[in-house]
Amino acid sequence: FADLSLLQEDSQEDTDGSLDLVSQDELLSPLARLDKYAASENVFNRQMVARSLLDTLKAVSEDEGDCFAVLERVSRLADDSEPTVRAELMEQIPHIAIFCQEHRPSVPSAFSKYLLPIVVRYLADQNNQVRKTSQAALLVLLEQDLIERADVESQICPVLVDLTAPDSNDDVKTEAMAIICKMAPMVGKDITERLFLPRFCEMCCDCRMFHVRKVCAANFGDMCSVVGGEATEELLLPRFFQLCSDNVWGVRKACAECFMTVSSATSQEVRRTKLSSLFISLISDPSRWVRQAAFQSLGQFISTFASPSNVGQCFREEQVEDYSVDLGVEGGGEQVAEALTSDVSCDSEAASESSRNPGDHCCSTSAAAVAEVPDAGPFEEQVLPPLLRCAPQEGTVLEQELYNSFHYWRTPIPAIDLDVELQGDKAPAEHCSGSPGSSAAPVLGRKELEELIENLEPHIDDPDVKGKLFLLTFRLYSTLLKSHVERSVSVLWDTCPHCSETETHLLRDTVLCVSSDVFNQTLKVRWMFLTGTINDAYSIFVYQVIVTHVERDVVPQALLDQYLSMTDPSRAQTVDMEIAKHCAYSLPGVALTLGRQNWHCLRDTYETLASDMQWKVRRTLAFSIHELALILGDQLTAADLVPIFNSFLKDLDEVRIGVLKHLYDFLKLLHQETRRKYLYQLQEFLVTDNSRNWRFRSELAEQLVLLLELYSAQDVYDYLRPLAFSLCTDRVSSVRWISYKLVSEMVRKLSSNTALVTEFLVELVDKFCHSPKWSGRQAFAFVCQLVVEDDCLSLEQFSKHLLGPLLQLASDPVPNVRVLLAKTLRQSLLEREYFVHSGNSHQEALEQTLVALQTDLDKDVKYFASVHPGSTRISEDALSTASSTY
Repeated sequence: FADLSLLQEDSQEDTDGSLDLVSQDELLSPLARLDKYAASENVFNRQMVARSLLDTLKAVSEDEGDCFAVLERVSRLADDSEPTVRAELMEQIPHIAIFCQEHRPSVPSAFSKYLLPIVVRYLADQNNQVRKTSQAALLVLLEQDLIERADVESQICPVLVDLTAPDSNDDVKTEAMAIICKMAPMVGKDITERLFLPRFCEMCCDCRMFHVRKVCAANFGDMCSVVGGEATEELLLPRFFQLCSDNVWGVRKACAECFMTVSSATSQEVRRTKLSSLFISLISDPSRWVRQAAFQSLGQFISTFASPSNVGQCFREEQVEDYSVDLGVEGGGEQVAEALTSDVSCDSEAASESSRNPGDHCCSTSAAAVAEVPDAGPFEEQVLPPLLRCAPQEGTVLEQELYNSFHYWRTPIPAIDLDVELQGDKAPAEHCSGSPGSSAAPVLGRKELEELIENLEPHIDDPDVKGKLFLLTFRLYSTLLKSHVERSVSVLWDTCPHCSETETHLLRDTVLCVSSDVFNQTLKVRWMFLTGTINDAYSIFVYQVIVTHVERDVVPQALLDQYLSMTDPSRAQTVDMEIAKHCAYSLPGVALTLGRQNWHCLRDTYETLASDMQWKVRRTLAFSIHELALILGDQLTAADLVPIFNSFLKDLDEVRIGVLKHLYDFLKLLHQETRRKYLYQLQEFLVTDNSRNWRFRSELAEQLVLLLELYSAQDVYDYLRPLAFSLCTDRVSSVRWISYKLVSEMVRKLSSNTALVTEFLVELVDKFCHSPKWSGRQAFAFVCQLVVEDDCLSLEQFSKHLLGPLLQLASDPVPNVRVLLAKTLRQSLLEREYFVHSGNSHQEALEQTLVALQTDLDKDVKYFASVHPGSTRISEDALSTASSTY
């Protein structure tokens, strides 16, 4: 017992001593306390100082001198010999920087003077943890825009470039290069090109350190995106080719993973002529890991061949919207029409000849010829992308031509230099037709035309210049299409040997007038149906051959063949077990790139994926089938996608949820007759493989709210009403809440039909207001509140059908029902002047009910009936009820 008493005395003394220390610390000022522990030999005390720096700054923020004193002590603490203290300090730097930014008037230039030098110095620290922490802090500071641009250029960039010098430490060099790559998008093109790009190109060829090359390869795409196309093609692409043939497979794999981003920064010509063959080499790489990464990126790479004109178009042809310049309507339309007329169709003499014999020219410029072209023919609607109409001869535009699915221009034409004389201006007009075996050859060569167009850019705003530029542009792309013309005409001749000489000549010129997706970026020339000597059947034949041999050249055939091979079972064994899933994931992007006219190239692949044994593959397709439908159009969707959509409806829940989440998006694209067939199948979504999968039913309720607009009031009453009432009685509160919204929106939908809405409201009262379960009666109050708040029903109809049953809930035995009734009366009904007006026949009943609720035995009922808690609305009620799932 003596020993125990001694221990207790020692313990008491230690406790007293600790209390004395605490009391002494409380007597110290924040700065004195900081100095005391910063000078401690105990590492943990110095760590505590670093951790409490921000609190100390806040404590002395009113005194500018004390703030600078704290920052000076931060600089001294940065020299601590213990790495853990330096790492702890660096973690606090971003928070301190934010404080300095918020209190800039009190501590001007504090960050650049005291804190930034510490961050920069720690980038080369010998300790790995300190370096990593400083790198993370630097990126945070840049993301938060806390570093001045001048400081970035003068303090940070030179240090990082020095750290990547050949004689630098290997680990430091690799980390510094990674920071440079991550900084590039933040500091912008100018600093990156001047300070980072030379060293980046040098590090791509670092023969000694493959880790550095791997970092460069992994971030190559980001660097290309920052510096732009010109620098990418001149400086970076040669390095990229070297990295793609690196002897380390990890470097080649990194190249394959960033290939899409690199491709996006290059021109279409470079993409087609250089990058395509380079990518094929990665797909056939000896390393399985490289092949795996390449196949995963294949669909993304193919998507970079897409014409931007395909983006943003609506599904219906009559609803196509595009932010573009209309050459026939906008400024300069007449001059452009004249240029097109002079270069493509013919001069005035040829135009008159064309009017006498419309079969002699593929591009007639008469208004009558344009009017004869159907706006929604099977070719334009299903296959051709929206193309530019040939303008009327006099520069006028027919009223019905002011806007349609073919009447737009995708991108502004490059600008024109007024001082440049066009050599072809005085040359005879080039006709679409000519002597047999000839083609519409331009006056200038391709190189000269490209130089002219480039030099004419500054004067695009001049209408006269715009017309001349269109002339040059058409000549340029006529030259580029020449190889396609010769090949297509050769095929046509071999396929149809009985063609006359005139017909063959027209075919050649027709191909010139067809827009190839290769050149969609700049020029769109509308397909003109052949008339006169060429009948409609022959036009169809010509069109199909042109589509097959010209339009499909959107994507290099070698790439497309590799993509289509991704469904080959052998690929799963030699490349990746999930290669089919990657194929399915990128298929909508590939389909958009190829266009609906080339859907036949992907149809078999899509059907193979849709029947894949792996449910993850089918699930991926199910989640994107609505996007594919938007690309293909209604007819191809009905023919090829609807059967697959139907099979997904009967699939596993993991697949069904994909079509359910976008049910509205898909069904709205179908014709009315096809859409109505799914009314019979909607109830099948109530049955799931796992009854506890309540999120499935919740998603169904959300989709049904959207589907109301797609169906008539009668269909809603006959087919959707039973589903809504069933979901309102779900055992999960989250499902019930969404269903209440569904019921209120149904009331809105049916309100225009007096007979249907009356029957609906009668059933609503019977099923819920008179329900034996209190949750059903509470649901009725919820629905009534939503109907009034969202104006789903006129107040007269509400008073006639719902107000009486609602007021009867005042005598409900369950307090929760009466609470909600009190809220509904106070927050919804009495907010409407209709119910407050003294002449209203329902005012007396409302006041009596409210008085009864104000004298209720339950204090919550009494509270909500007596006052007006404005912040408590129906959404908050829903959240409170949803807190318990069951």
